Amino acid sequence: MNANNPAQVMTPQQFEQALRDKGAYYHIHHPYHIAMHNGQATREQIQGWVANRFYYQTSIPLKDAAIMANCPDPQTRRKWVQRILDHDGHGDSEGGIEAWLRLGEAVGLDREVLLSEERVLPGVRFAVDAYVNFARRAVWQEAACSSLTELFAPQIHQSRLDSWPQHYQWIEAEGYDYFRGRLSQANRDVEHGLQLALEYCNTAEKQQRMLEILQFKLDILWSMLDAMTMAYELNRQPYHSVTQQAVWHRGRLL
Repeated sequence: MNANNPAQVMTPQQFEQALRDKGAYYHIHHPYHIAMHNGQATREQIQGWVANRFYYQTSIPLKDAAIMANCPDPQTRRKWVQRILDHDGHGDSEGGIEAWLRLGEAVGLDREVLLSEERVLPGVRFAVDAYVNFARRAVWQEAACSSLTELFAPQIHQSRLDSWPQHYQWIEAEGYDYFRGRLSQANRDVEHGLQLALEYCNTAEKQQRMLEILQFKLDILWSMLDAMTMAYELNRQPYHSVTQQAVWHRGRLL
């Protein structure tokens, strides 16, 4: 009874382990991220990552709102809404989006540039939009559990806190507040998301589908870094063979 034998239902322990095993494909293992961790990324590559990742950050509340809109269970919504508040801010809490804007300023980007989305690569936009659209259309439990890449998130946030200050002393220290905040938030979100997955995926078919959905989310994160690799490492930004101008579309069309 394991993930390689879809005919049989995995025990909750086996299913959780199968989900965690997907961490082998987390974007912490992408060469672009490895280069950032090892201090091998240029200023342009760091700035490009921050600018493009900001589109993902601003899309997370849209994804979470879509999940809540499809969820009929008030108890789940009461818990899930905290994710939106974490990003958008509430009361005296500035929220993760504001913290990311300060990260942008810490790496030398104007917040107006981030907010304009002018540096968002088409490949990144398409990947992130696919995630939001999935959340809008999927069964709410499946959309919710697509967030389970959070299983691996604390590791990636800690790795940035450990390595970036050593390698990139030009980054202002206050820029790291986002990563510090997500260490505890991600662990809390994992607990809730994992509980939903273990309760909902009570058949072999549901378990295999959820593993495929988690792989879909991993594909999104990996594809974002593929697009950045083309643009900022290989110097092949979109339409590079025709023009050096950033002619691709900007802004959310839908």
